[in-house]
Amino acid sequence: MKIVRFMHEGDAVTGILEDGRVYPAAGSIYSELRMIEADSLPVGEATLLPPVLPSKVVAVGLNYRDHAEEVGAPIPAEPLLFMKPSTSVIGPGEPIVHPSVCTRMDYEAELALVVKEKAYRVTEEDAVPFILGYTCCNDVTARDIQTRDGQWTRAKSFDTFCPIGPVIETNVDPARLNVMSRLNGETRQSSNTGQFIFPVFELFSFISHIMTLLPGDVITTGTPSGIGAMKPGDTVEIEIEGIGVLRNEIVAEHTGSGGEHGKG
Repeated sequence: MKIVRFMHEGDAVTGILEDGRVYPAAGSIYSELRMIEADSLPVGEATLLPPVLPSKVVAVGLNYRDHAEEVGAPIPAEPLLFMKPSTSVIGPGEPIVHPSVCTRMDYEAELALVVKEKAYRVTEEDAVPFILGYTCCNDVTARDIQTRDGQWTRAKSFDTFCPIGPVIETNVDPARLNVMSRLNGETRQSSNTGQFIFPVFELFSFISHIMTLLPGDVITTGTPSGIGAMKPGDTVEIEIEGIGVLRNEIVAEHTGSGGEHGKG
């Protein structure tokens, strides 16, 4: 099942994407959903929102060997974690804002998982029932700030720096998925989750032994080699096999006070 959130008659609603059409759905994404077939519309006419609004985004760094080598970092002995705030989350089609204080803003294609139910100290073998499904993520990074700070919070946390979507796919095996990014139509990253240093269920267990994961929380799983800069006017696409394409445009920051980025 492909779960979405979209605008319907002026409200943000949960829906199901099937055969190119978006259907409003009754019920909860954490239990059962039922399509309301009478109100469907073509997906191209739907305004898609982030498929979930997490309380937190837990991210994993350096989970592909080639990316660690690319940035000159040692292969980690255990998962390297950081967090992105909920205010960084946007959906497909929403603009990524290039901060005026940043001189290099990078794309990072990542598989992300969505937590289905409250999880604490879950074993790797028991992880599957706690995972609702999988989505695409762009772990946008202010690379120059990351280098200056020596830690990652500021560089990863700007508003709009965590596009996710377009769907949550509930029926996909995360172990062998092709992951790629494109910038203005040109492929920049291309790898497979089979190259993970720490597989998905190991990551889930590791994180759940540190903090309680809540329904709707998002875990991102690291990016392959090929990272690079984006600038205003560019279009970036993250594509993951079996899930879909997350597409966003880059815009320059408006420096006036009191503005919003239009998150759903």
